[in-house]
Amino acid sequence: MPLEERIREDMEASIALKRKAMRDLKPVVEAARLLIEALSSGKRAFFCGNGGSAADAQHLAAELLGKFRKVRPSLPALALHTNTSAVTAIANDFSYDEVFVRQLEGLAGPGDALIGISTSGRSANVVNAVRWGAEHGMITIGLTGEGGGEMKPYCRVLLEAPSRDTPRIQELHITWGHIICALVEERLFP
Repeated sequence: MPLEERIREDMEASIALKRKAMRDLKPVVEAARLLIEALSSGKRAFFCGNGGSAADAQHLAAELLGKFRKVRPSLPALALHTNTSAVTAIANDFSYDEVFVRQLEGLAGPGDALIGISTSGRSANVVNAVRWGAEHGMITIGLTGEGGGEMKPYCRVLLEAPSRDTPRIQELHITWGHIICALVEERLFP
């Protein structure tokens, strides 16, 4: 297959998934509304994920902490995997499944938002964090692939990409994340 044809095929698949996801925008609206509510009340946003989802978590936390489109006051956002000393100590002393929960125990409180990102919805450390967040009064938002996995019951809002293809799911997750960051900025800093 020629390279241009292969590229076109991947881009068409990405566009098709985004069109499919546009059929129900209510979860994206609700996630943005809840995050706006938390941040406007002086609460914080915590993000977690593994691999590509960790990269997305860090990217979105940075958009809120720094700026998305506007120069405006910083918003309290943190990707929980970025403190490598904490992650490795917790993984060593407890287990990798606890690396996010232990941090939430020390940093998060009721009303804070937790955005858990897992393309399968089955990453144990993300599932544990979202479960802990739900049990401790956090606003839990999940970004997953089709089915929602084990995270689904613990998410107040679930943004479920209608696909099982990891690269396409991640592309939709970052699109949703950018849209939510734009809505947060527009509403909090008109």
